Amino acid sequence: DDVRTVRQVIEDAGGHQAVIAKIENRQGVMNLVEILEAADGLMVARGDLGVEMPAEEVPVIQKKIIRESNRVGKPVITATQMLESMISRPTPTRAEASDVTNAIFDGTDAVMLSGETAIGRYPVEAVTFLAKTAKISEAALDYEAILAEGLRFRRPVITDAISYASCATAADLSATAIITATRSGSTARRVARYRPKTPIIAISSMASSLRKLHIVRGVIPLQCAPAETIDEQFSNVISSAVNAGLLSDGDLVVITAGLPLGTSGTTNMMKVYIVGDSSFS
Repeated sequence: DDVRTVRQVIEDAGGHQAVIAKIENRQGVMNLVEILEAADGLMVARGDLGVEMPAEEVPVIQKKIIRESNRVGKPVITATQMLESMISRPTPTRAEASDVTNAIFDGTDAVMLSGETAIGRYPVEAVTFLAKTAKISEAALDYEAILAEGLRFRRPVITDAISYASCATAADLSATAIITATRSGSTARRVARYRPKTPIIAISSMASSLRKLHIVRGVIPLQCAPAETIDEQFSNVISSAVNAGLLSDGDLVVITAGLPLGTSGTTNMMKVYIVGDSSFS
């Protein structure tokens, strides 16, 4: 109810901000499914959970929250005490490094620092270590197994089928990127739900939708001009990605889009394209 109330206040004020629900006590855990349905994403507030509940339960709860968020394709942030020792020390403990890696292996979309950067003596070092650890951990994931696991979550609807197919095709062809032409950001989130190794370039004319995608794992938001036809849209998304330095001639990409144009939730086509191919017009 709190999440719905906040959302209503935002809508009444003409806003479009995303609502991230912080799970910090047993009540939040017990109502996880309902909260996840109402919110745009979740935050695993481990510090608060450790106060409200036995500390030994928190790792299991973290995995549950991340798993449920992955299941419905909504972003989840793992926060608090990721690199706590770096508030006063220039290097983390090995246990903290393992903690970051385990959160990424669990399927979190983002890892967040708090005191390490707010009051810590080594904020830059903390961010650098976190980013480096995340990159190494991501490279070690079994993406084939993750994609196969994603079949359990797939619903028998067109958008899910296209999203899964784009990830499978990108893996088979070692694509440089998956490009999703999206209005609301829904398609990009659906594709990201399968956690592909291939980067996802989400292209939209809606800046508000793109801002919300920065938190979604593996997604690079990019704005482009609206199109009148599907051919113009394909041309626009490729040009935008090339101009941004994300693609170059010879790169193979998988593109998803939908008809009618400009309507959310209508992703119904997929195209494989080689950048610079003269047949694309």
